[in-house]
Amino acid sequence: MPDWIFPPPEGFVAEDLDHIPDLPAHTELIDGSLVFVSPQRHFRHVVIRELEHALMQFLPADHEVVGQMTVKLGARQRPEPDIIVVGPDAPHGPDVACYDAADVVLAVEAVSKESEVRDRQRKPVLYAEAGIPRFWLVEEINGRPAVYVYELDPTTRSYVATGVHHDRLKLAVPFDLDIDLTTLHPSRTR
Repeated sequence: MPDWIFPPPEGFVAEDLDHIPDLPAHTELIDGSLVFVSPQRHFRHVVIRELEHALMQFLPADHEVVGQMTVKLGARQRPEPDIIVVGPDAPHGPDVACYDAADVVLAVEAVSKESEVRDRQRKPVLYAEAGIPRFWLVEEINGRPAVYVYELDPTTRSYVATGVHHDRLKLAVPFDLDIDLTTLHPSRTR
C-alpha cells in the first residue's frame, strides 16, 4: 500500500493534494481526510455535463464554469464540487490546480448514493462557512433532475433555501439564467 493511505496524526492539509504521488483522480479533502470518488451513474454524469453546458450559455463574460476542480475552503478542507462558477478575480491558466473559496460565485453538487451525506449535509456547511454566496443541490426525483437553490445568509454564515426547481430553473442571481431542466436528464427524447 502507498504511504499516503495512512494519514498523519493531525490529518492532511489542502496543499498535500498537490504533492501526494499517484493519488487517485478526483480525491477530495474533507476534515483532513482523503475522500475517494466512486464510479458515477450515467444519470448523474449526463446531468452534470448538460448543466455545465447550459450554464455557459448564460454566463457573464468575466465568469467561468469549471468542472472537476477542487476548492480550498480552509487548511483541512479541499472538496471538489461537481460544478463551480468562478468570478472575474479567479486565477486562470494552465497551472491552476485549485481555486480559493473567494473565487467561487456558485458551487453545485449532484447527489449520488455513495456521497449523499457529504453532498446534503457536510459540504453545504463547509461552503457556507467559507463564504461561497450560492449553492445548488441537484437531486434525482422520479428519473428527472430537481435543483434546490440556496443563498448565503452573511449573518449566520449558513444557507437559506430560496427555491426548488423541477422543470425550469429561472433565476436572476448569480446572473440571469433560464434553463429547461427537462432537457438535462438522459431519459429525454432525442
